[in-house]
Amino acid sequence: MIISVHQPQFLPWLGYFDKINSSDVFVLLDDVQFKKNEWQNRNRIKTAQEEQWLTVPVLHIFGQKICDVKINNNENWKKKHLNAIALNYSKTPFYQDYRDFFEKIYTQDWETLYEINSCFIIELCKILGIKTKIVKSSDYEKSEEPTQRLVDLCKTFKADTYISGADGPQYMNMDSFNEANINIIVQSYNHPKYQQNNFSKKNDKFLSHMSIIDLLLNCGSETLKILSNAKGAA
Repeated sequence: MIISVHQPQFLPWLGYFDKINSSDVFVLLDDVQFKKNEWQNRNRIKTAQEEQWLTVPVLHIFGQKICDVKINNNENWKKKHLNAIALNYSKTPFYQDYRDFFEKIYTQDWETLYEINSCFIIELCKILGIKTKIVKSSDYEKSEEPTQRLVDLCKTFKADTYISGADGPQYMNMDSFNEANINIIVQSYNHPKYQQNNFSKKNDKFLSHMSIIDLLLNCGSETLKILSNAKGAA
C-alpha cells in the first residue's frame, strides 16, 4: 500500500497529479497552517506575456488551518479567472472540450479555500482517469508532530510505502519511518515538454511548472500519459 500526503493546492502543477497517480491513497493535508501566496491559493497559466497568476483571494488569520480559511468573495475573482483562461487558451486544441467543466466549477458558490481546491483536484483526477483514493487528514486522528503525523497516517491506511516530496528528507525524521517499517520513495519529477499554445514567434519558449490547466487544454486525453511518462517517483 502506497500513500502520499500533501496540502490541498489550487489547480496544481503536473508533479502533484503524478504523486496522486503513483499512490493508492492520497491524503489532502487540510488541518495544517495555511501559507498565503504560495501554492495553496494560487497557480500560474501561460499567457502572451509569459505567465499569469490565478489567485483566490482569502480572508485569513495568521496561524489558521487550511480547512478554516475562507474566500474573500467581495472580489470578483471567479469571473477574472474564467476570462483569463478563455483569453489565453481559447485557441488551444481542447479548450472547447473542457470549457463547460471550468465554468461549472467557477460558477458555484465557494465559502472556503479547501472546498474549491479539493473539488478541482478530485474532479480533475476523474477527467485524467486517476483512480487513487483521496481523503482529507482532518477526518483522522494523528499526532501534531510533523513526522509522526505522516507515520500515523501511513499506519491508518496500513501503508508500507510513503511517497515524499523532493525536500521531504530534509525535514522528516527518517528514523520514525524506519521504526514503523515504512519505506520512503522520494519523488524526483522530471517535467515533460509538450506542445504549448504559442502566441507569437517571439513567445514560443516552453514554460514548465504551469498549472495542470496548461497541459490539459493543450493535450486533452493525452494529459495523464504525458505527465506520467516523466518518471515522477524514483
